[in-house]
Amino acid sequence: MQHTLKAFDADIDGMRSTVMTMGGLVEKQVGRAIDAIEHRDLGLVSQVLVDEDIVNQYHLQADLLCNRILAKRQPLAVDLREVIGSIHTVNDLERIGDEAKKIALKARGLDRAEGREQLPFDEVRSMADSVRLMLQQALDAFVRHDTLVAARLVARDQQVDGLRDSLNAKLLAQMAEGHLVIQPAMDLVFVVQSLERIGDHAKNIAEYVVNVVEGVDMRHAASAAGGKAQG
Repeated sequence: MQHTLKAFDADIDGMRSTVMTMGGLVEKQVGRAIDAIEHRDLGLVSQVLVDEDIVNQYHLQADLLCNRILAKRQPLAVDLREVIGSIHTVNDLERIGDEAKKIALKARGLDRAEGREQLPFDEVRSMADSVRLMLQQALDAFVRHDTLVAARLVARDQQVDGLRDSLNAKLLAQMAEGHLVIQPAMDLVFVVQSLERIGDHAKNIAEYVVNVVEGVDMRHAASAAGGKAQG
């Protein structure tokens, strides 16, 4: 029995380690993608693309570990929720990696774009810093089983949504007025959209922690609360 428990603990530790290694790499991807745009560093674009392949490998590895635990160990209660939460988490991390790749690829078009100096890169950097902080806090919550982070990230996600709306409105208005070259400005609109989606995925990860620890799905809880309020 003791041998079985040790093997189960080793499997869980391996799963957690893989998720966190993947998360750390995805976090670097996001940072490199934004740096590639801001500093016109196409070498970083290539690095993000290399990272993408490694992230996908970690995704497959984590999925295999989680499915093996479910099949061999048949975990219950909090252990079962943690395995399922890890499956959801690596799915969101893989999608964050996809968004980082999209951002990095926009750096190629923005590198020598006409009118580049008129684009609001400082505001995009500020939004990117907020999103990266969300991801860092979500991964920290995953490690520490900290359920308090989710509520903070829900509020921060609303702020990020506001930044997206403000930046997109500014870019579209300046394009309409002829102050910005259309193509690079539209490239930046897509970068802003990707950053907003990264924030959404980070918030999701923190919410999975609540489900692991408390058995509460925050999305369903929010729907139930809304239904009660309407009733």
